[in-house]
Amino acid sequence: MIEVKSLQNELIGKHSFTEKEAEFFVSHFTERKVKKRQFIIQPDFIAKYRVYVVQGTFKAHVIGNDGQENTISLAMDGWWISDPNSYIYQQPATMFVEALEDSLILQLDYKNEQILKSHSHKFETFFRTVAERGLAFMQRRLIASLTLTAEERYKQFAEKYPEFLQRVPQFSIASYLGMTTQYLSRLRKKQSKK
Repeated sequence: MIEVKSLQNELIGKHSFTEKEAEFFVSHFTERKVKKRQFIIQPDFIAKYRVYVVQGTFKAHVIGNDGQENTISLAMDGWWISDPNSYIYQQPATMFVEALEDSLILQLDYKNEQILKSHSHKFETFFRTVAERGLAFMQRRLIASLTLTAEERYKQFAEKYPEFLQRVPQFSIASYLGMTTQYLSRLRKKQSKK
């Protein structure tokens, strides 16, 4: 199926898996179609899966005590998403992970991930690399939120991830960048005039 082929091709092309290794690896995933606005992870339930997005967009968010939604992460085609703390430690989630479009995903449950890691050093290295990249990404995001102005954060995001601007609702992007929707709207108008 197209879902499996997408991940297999990435494993072969970007991670030097052989065709046989990639086939074995993806055989441990389950395919799932997710409707727009459907949650794949919710607070108080354990995040059972690490999710590879074949096609679609997702956001992970928390709700503050003030009722405000705070977007923690975004994902689209070829990206991974979950509630890492819940998934890794197999404890109740603190985030919502919601589809922003009708989406196709591949899910890997915790037990099958452990099987893959113990099966091959290459597979274990793959998961370590995914975790390291995720950690580096979150650190860059944290540093940007502490050192850049809202306008600089938007400019950096727009240059690096223009497709998100087309596919993710403006209020989710504003929340992700730490600003109000109104301010983001003004920034977008200002940028489009340049």
